[in-house]
Amino acid sequence: MALERPADASLARRLFGAVPARTLALVRAAWPHAVGPDLARRTEVVTLEGMTLRIRVPDARWRKELHRMQPDILARLRETTGELAPRRLGFVEGPVAVAPTAERPRTVTLAPAPPPAAVVAGAAGLEPDLRARFLEVAARYLDRAKGGTHA
Repeated sequence: MALERPADASLARRLFGAVPARTLALVRAAWPHAVGPDLARRTEVVTLEGMTLRIRVPDARWRKELHRMQPDILARLRETTGELAPRRLGFVEGPVAVAPTAERPRTVTLAPAPPPAAVVAGAAGLEPDLRARFLEVAARYLDRAKGGTHA
């Protein structure tokens, strides 16, 4: 029995769009990729109000600079988050929370890898493009679980 999916719904909307907190989490995760690590450390994603993403900046100088960069930032957010991307940026001046630095070691614990047959079975019934993406991600996961270096 195949699941019916709306033809116009993007993967991002299906996974993150139903719950505002999930949409905010997606946009918050995409922010460093959209602005780069240096700017991400100097700013903080505060909230998503409708289609406006509120960003905390340390002062008026940063607010003006980000306002000038807004079209490029929004375009990069759209590349990552698709139709869930905000349409505008709004700014709040104030102290920015200290973001974790790249120097801090991160511990990642991988769950035991499922058998390859289970992965292929999990992809059954998916649309061809989604199935290809699923199998690609599963292959990377399985490679990491075996101790590979595939990124």
